[in-house]
This record gives sequence, C-alpha cells and structure tokens, in this order.
Amino acid sequence: MRNSHSNNSRKTIFTLILLTLFATAIFAQSAIKLDVDATDAAKNIIHVRETMAVKAGEFALFYPKWIPGEHAPTGTLNDMVNLYISANGKQLAWRRDDVEMFEFHLTIPEGVKEIEIGFDDLSQPGTIASANLSRIKWNRLILYPEGAKADDVNVTASLKYPAGWQYATALQTGNETANPAQFNQVSLTRLIDSPAIIGKYFKKIKLSDTGGVPHEMDIAADSAKALNYKPETLQGWKNLVTQANATFGAHHYNSYKFLLTLSDVGGSEGLEHNESSEDGVGLESLSDKYRLIDLGDLLGHEFAHSWNGKYRRPVGLATGDYETPQKAEFLWVYEGLTQYLGKVLPTRSGLWTQEIFRDVIADTAADLDYQTGRRWRPLVDTARAVQFTYGSPRAWRNQRRRVDYYDEGALIWMEADVLIRQKSNGKLSLNDFMRKFHGGQNTGPMIKPYDFNEIVTTLNSVVPYDWREFFDTRVYKIQKSAPLGGITNGGWKLIYNDTPNFQKQLYESMYDFVDLSYSIGISVNSGGEITDINPDLTAAKAGIVPGMKITKINGADFESENLHKAVAATKNNAPLEFETEFSGVTATYKINYNSGERFPHLERDATKTDYLSEIVKPINGQSYSAYSSFACRPSKNLNCVINVTNLLLSQTEIRENCPANPKFCSDKNGKIEVSTSAAYFGNDVPAYLYTVSAGKIVGQGANVVWDLFGVAPGTYTITAGGDNGCGVCGATKTQTITVKECADCKQN
Repeated sequence: MRNSHSNNSRKTIFTLILLTLFATAIFAQSAIKLDVDATDAAKNIIHVRETMAVKAGEFALFYPKWIPGEHAPTGTLNDMVNLYISANGKQLAWRRDDVEMFEFHLTIPEGVKEIEIGFDDLSQPGTIASANLSRIKWNRLILYPEGAKADDVNVTASLKYPAGWQYATALQTGNETANPAQFNQVSLTRLIDSPAIIGKYFKKIKLSDTGGVPHEMDIAADSAKALNYKPETLQGWKNLVTQANATFGAHHYNSYKFLLTLSDVGGSEGLEHNESSEDGVGLESLSDKYRLIDLGDLLGHEFAHSWNGKYRRPVGLATGDYETPQKAEFLWVYEGLTQYLGKVLPTRSGLWTQEIFRDVIADTAADLDYQTGRRWRPLVDTARAVQFTYGSPRAWRNQRRRVDYYDEGALIWMEADVLIRQKSNGKLSLNDFMRKFHGGQNTGPMIKPYDFNEIVTTLNSVVPYDWREFFDTRVYKIQKSAPLGGITNGGWKLIYNDTPNFQKQLYESMYDFVDLSYSIGISVNSGGEITDINPDLTAAKAGIVPGMKITKINGADFESENLHKAVAATKNNAPLEFETEFSGVTATYKINYNSGERFPHLERDATKTDYLSEIVKPINGQSYSAYSSFACRPSKNLNCVINVTNLLLSQTEIRENCPANPKFCSDKNGKIEVSTSAAYFGNDVPAYLYTVSAGKIVGQGANVVWDLFGVAPGTYTITAGGDNGCGVCGATKTQTITVKECADCKQN
C-alpha cells in the first residue's frame, strides 16, 4: 500500500505540474487587443471591444476586482452591461460563477483561436465624467483570462475620444495627436496602472525633464477659465518634483504625469500609479486659494505614492493579479507614511506655509486624541478591516474609528522622524531611511515587496533603536491617547483656544458642516443634522445622538453661523439649548457647557529643539513661496485667513487725566501701548484694524498706541482684527481697560 500510494502521489504531482505548465504557457502567450470608444464619455457611456487569443476547451474570464491603491474589492462590475462574447461570427454562451461574481465561464469550440468580447461601461453620474471631461480607468474596460498573472498578459490598446478633445496618459504612443490613439503594447499590469484623462478644455504643462525624465501637469477642466493658474503655483509644482526626488534620492518611473481634472460634477479622485496620479478636484481649485492649498496636499500625497506604495509595496498588497484578496495590515506604512509626506512635501515646496503645516498637524492630532474608539480598537485593525472601513458612514465614527491608519500613521512617522533627528543630533532624519528603503538606483516602473522585518532593519541601519517595539506599541496595541511624541519632542505643544484652526475652517467651507468636536462634542451638517458625537462630552451627555436634526438654537432657527455664535457665547455663561427632531419626535435639550469654542493649535516650546520647523525646510536650503497677496473673498467662502491670536496692553487700568494739575493722576498722559499678533497663511504682512469704544489709535500695524487722553472714568474696549484688503477677515481679539477716577486731582 505504501508503494502504491507513493506511485499514485507521483502521478498526481506530475499531472499537476503538466497542468500548471500548460496554464502558464497559455497565459504567457495571452494577448489582448483592446479598443475603447469614449466618444460618449460625456454621457457616462464607454464602449469596449476586445479580441483575445484562446484555446479550445473550458475557459473563464475575469473582471478586475481588487484594484491596486483602493485596498478593497472595488471593481465596478455592476457598471458593466451589454456583455457579448463571440467567435468566428457566432455568439458564445457565458455563465457567471456561482461564488465569484467577477468570473465568467464559457466553452471555447474546437478550431477557435480567438474570441471577440464587447460590453459597455456605464459609469454612475458624478463619479468619473462630466459633459466636458472623463477619467479613463482601464480596469473598468477589460476582461482577462481568469488565473493569469497581470504581468503575463500583453495588451495593445487604442482610445477613441470625442472630436476636439485631448487626452493624457503615461502610456506611450507613436502619434500623440491621432484619434483613435494607438498605444504601444504593455502588460496588463502597466495598462491598468496607466489611466488616461480626456477633455474638451485641456492644458499640458511641462514641469521638469531633468536627467531626461519628463514630468508633466496635464489638466482637463469643465471650463477654459478654470485652466488658468498663477506663476507662483506653477513654481510650487516644479518645486514639488524637485523636493520629492531629493527626499527619496532616486525615482522609479520613466516619466511622470499628474492627471488633474477640475470639475464640480465629474467626481473627486485621488489614486496613485507608478508613472502618474489621478487627481480629481473642484472646478475652481486653481483660482480659489484655499482649494489650492487642499490640492497641494493631494498632489504631494499621490506623487509620494510612486515610491511608497507603487515601487515599495507590502507583501500582502503585491498580489500580481486582480482576483487575489489583498491583505492590508501595513497600510499604516503604505498610507500613513504617504500621508505624512503629503503634508511635508507641499510645505518644502512652498505650496504650503509652515503655519498651515502646524495647524493641519494640530487638528489631526486633536481629532485622533478625542476619538473614544481608540480605547477598544488598535490602529492596525483599521487597516486590516479596510474593506469596510473605507465605506463606513459618518455617524458613530468617534466610537468606531475609520481609516485612521492615514492620519495616525502620519503622526507615528513624524514621531519617528523627530526621534532619528534627536538621536543623531540633527545629522540624520527620516529622509535617510527613505533613501535606503525607497531610493537606490533609478529604475523604470517595478514593484519591490517588503515586510515588517525590512522596515525595522532599514531603520536600525540609520539609527539603532528598538524600532520593533516602537511600532508594536503604537500600531498593534491599544493606545488611549494619540501619538503626540512628534509634536512634544519636536519642540511644540498641542493647545486649545478660541482662535479658529485653519484646517477646520478649510473643511467646513469645502464640505459645508460645523465641527464642534473639541467643545460640546458634535459635528453637524448644513441642514442641522447631527452626523457624529463624542460620548464623553456635554452634547452626548445631554442626550444628543447622530441622526437628530437641530431645528432651533436658543429659540432661533438653525443656521451654521448661529451655532458657532451660540457655542462661542457660552464663554460668557450664555445658555445653549437645542430643539431637535428625531424619528418624528420633537425634543428640547439643554447643553451644560460654558467654555466657548475650542480649536487646536501648536504652540512653541522654547525648552526643546524645534525639529518640526527643520522637517519642513526645503532639502536644498532654498526658501520657496507660492503665495502673493491676500485676496478679497465673499463672506460665504472661507475668508478667515488672518486670525488675531494675541492682543496685549501695556496696562489694563489707568487713572483719568488731570488737566488742572498734570503731576497728579496721569498715567503716561493716557497712552496705552498695544501689541498685536496673528496667525495667517501667506507671506505678506497683514494689516490690522482696531476698533475702540473711546479715545483713538495712533499708528498702524501690529504695534500701536491707544490714546485715552481726556477720557472720562469708565470701562472701555479695544478690538483688533486682521484686514485682508476687504475689511476684518478672521478671528478678532478684544481687551478691556478701566479708567479710574482721580480723587487727588486738585483745581488751582
């Protein structure tokens, strides 16, 4: 029996080897001709025709399911319609797999050497296209042999686009103006990793071709006007290319294209590729200074992914096909480190200022520190569960957590950066790690997988430390507080005051909601609906839950601005009462709170080295700026760009002036020195507007004199605000002075 069993085993193994070699031979020879007709893209319709080499027998086709960079089975199978498969002019029957919905079975008749496939991609309105532009995502437009490795399938693709439109893609072609565009043959891997954009209003901008490697900003917009950009913006984009390459020390692409779409109806996007990035933002993102700041984050993030995520990729995400499930444990590296670089690179490039960087870091840290879900759920679980954390709803997020491997991962990598700088006395940094881990020699597109051991080993080669324990503690174990070591050891402190945080203002403007996470503990959309709560804070303790709709605030109808004002007024012990509707029931809730609005900021700790400022300095030591002057903005937009943070008076109490006998009761003739400071975003020095209830202001700027000569006894106020050229623009500060009666004033 033993020998018989051994012989049968050998036969079985031999048969499996033959089948494997046979399958490999088929896939090695797999060739697809793909013709995409996007002339109806403006109607959300794209037509697909494929010709594929096959052999007679049972055969299966697969529609891409696990899309690189999306970390989940996001293939748009439900948008594929009108699927027909034929051979030699005869239609072939197909059957969907009972378990794997993305797989289609068919029988190839004898003598058939190729099949023709046709289907339409009907994208959902507002996702990838508008009347004037579209993103061409090849993973939506192809079926390939089931079981094949993407590197083993060769594709020759063409793209027909509407007359008068243009296109851009990392794919190479012999004739860039031809329509249809005929692209050189590439592997399925390279095809899906090289999307295109097409559009009526189009601009191609050369950024750099240093070393023979072209970098290009390609823009498709919904209007010709939206394509306009300022010279300093262009310089910031060029700086971004320089700073990213200096950070990593080498590149792994033959060319790079930022594929930027500007549309309010064509869907937002941020998806990384080896030689390009899909960057979908709003129509006015090049003219609105604040949306331009948000774009800087997006461009920096997706560009950094060319190194971190595309070239170096965790083993669990480097599957080699689009049907093998991805394991996302190391998204705290893939996305977390990239999120950090998405803040650092724009600052080094001049697309951001250091003030913006610090306010973004402050808000990020505060948001994570206030999350109650961290008490039960370690950071790594938000990565492992990415398949449903990406699409999780806003309600109850504080207790559930969401894709925290992005922002918390960024804080952890910032802490690692500071730690390396500390231990090397400022001689080394995270840049040195990235040059070893992501740099090396310049190459074309490729994937080099890694595991946790390589991360630890490489970090130890830069600065010896217990890096395994460092990450194990912060990523794999429950931490009740956010990782703030990068801030505190980096020379700063996280504080809260009533000065609005820039990132909070930016988000409230772009997404039309009110965030009171650090005061009463709620976020509210523009319609008054509670979208989330913090169970530890006063609103939740009063009985407020997500889904409730605030209809009245202290008896007045709900408006976002009224909500801000009502919470701010609690600092002066004003009441806070909400009338709500929930599930058809009206109720009133009194919120027991008296601390006003609270926003996070970073405050310098002079007892420690300022590593954060060093981190965001340009690597070559050059100072960049992509800002000109403050612009006058309509009040409904985000215009609070000059926030007064301090208003100091040389005295808060004086005695009245005594004209009859000046030697009595005169404090510097009633002149008070005033010193003002503000947080603002740009390089221009702001103007200040002062409003006083008595006396007059002498001078202008941050340091003036408040002249109270001859003012009668009483209490008076001075308010300082930043002037952006259109009046006060941002948070103001008010101080009070008391003029006391002079009992010793003697008449001659």
